[in-house]
Amino acid sequence: MKAKTLGLTILLLAAVPGLSLASEKVVHLPFDSAVAAATQSGKLDGSVKFFLDGHRPAGAKVVNDNVTISRKTNAFGKKDQESCDWVLQGILISLQGDAKRVGANAVIDIVSNYNNTEYRDAHDYECHRGFLMSGVALKAKFAKIKP
Repeated sequence: MKAKTLGLTILLLAAVPGLSLASEKVVHLPFDSAVAAATQSGKLDGSVKFFLDGHRPAGAKVVNDNVTISRKTNAFGKKDQESCDWVLQGILISLQGDAKRVGANAVIDIVSNYNNTEYRDAHDYECHRGFLMSGVALKAKFAKIKP
């Protein structure tokens, strides 16, 4: 009986890593809607503006041109957009604080950069969605822009 229980336990433990990778997929979701939701909910205060690559405001003066950040969050039982927007909002909150600390009021030239592979899009960000976790990674620049 103990051997049967031990065998079943080993089998289940061996299957768990496979489950976490089984449904790994890449999704592209609208960046502006996640920013708007974070601003409306009060997570972002509006003092720092966010611009995807290709939407650089005129006269932007770069303060830091080497900003990278990545985060993951629990995705179990959540829809793609829900978990991906949640992790993106966490990143935006961090970027807002970091930008303020260096005297910037904008995050510009934002590109997705998961596993150091860039994804550039004028409207969407890239999220990697697995069975248990969702992850977003960004590369950007901090800048000063005219209000």
